[in-house]
Formats: sequence, structure tokens, C-alpha cells
Amino acid sequence: MHAQSTAPRSSRRTAIVLWSIQGLLALVFGFAGSMKLVMPIDMLVAQMPLPLPGAFVQFIGCCEVLGALGLILPGLLGIRPSLTPLAAAGLTIIMTGATLITLLGGMGAAALLPLILGLLAACVAYGRWQAAPQQRSARRSVPQPAS
Repeated sequence: MHAQSTAPRSSRRTAIVLWSIQGLLALVFGFAGSMKLVMPIDMLVAQMPLPLPGAFVQFIGCCEVLGALGLILPGLLGIRPSLTPLAAAGLTIIMTGATLITLLGGMGAAALLPLILGLLAACVAYGRWQAAPQQRSARRSVPQPAS
């Protein structure tokens, strides 16, 4: 009986922690991605530790903005909540690449930020896939007229 009473509390705590991490990541990736989309390409490429094509950096910015939306909107709207772990997994892949590029550029300490963001995104991906999956919102089905 004791194990049953702690399970809902633990699940609720996990959901709160995941939502907090998702909100933080959405803010960070939304800001970083939008900056990559609005900054002039020459300024954007000048900030990279390795020379990368400007169009590729803008593509990454677009992926970051879409990932930020994917972390929040499916759970809030209750539409396709299975997209949240996919968005988090995609952001994990982007941060793995950012960590490697930063390390290859000789900036070891600066690689900690993308590494930590990638680990947080991986935690959300795992958490929303296995530990505390979001449920689709319960909506009443509207009967369709017979044809």
C-alpha cells in the first residue's frame, strides 16, 4: 500500500521537473535559433569556431526554433504529445554536433554549454518517452452524420 501511495507523487514530481526543463530549453533554443535567423550571415559565420556555410547555420537556427516549439506546444495543446520526445532527441543531436564543433575549434571550456544543453534535452527525450509520457487530451468525439 505504501508503494502505491508514492507512485502518483513521484510521477507528478517527474512531470514537474520535465516541464521545468522543457520550458528552460524552449527559451534557450527559441532565443538562440531566432538569433541565427535574424542576424546577418557574415556576422553569424564570424562567431563560429569553425568555418561553416551561412545557410547551414541558418538551417540549424530553424531547427532550434522548431525544436523549441516541439518541446512545449504538443503538451500544452494535447495534440500529438509524442512529438515532444522527438523534438528533444533532435535537439540532442544538434547539441552533440555543437559540442564537437566547439571542441574541434579548440574551445574546450566553451563546449560545456552545448554539452549540458544536450544532456538536458536527452533527459527530456527519455523522460517523455519512458518515464512520464504525456497523454493526449481527452476530447469528445463528435458524431459524424451518416452519408
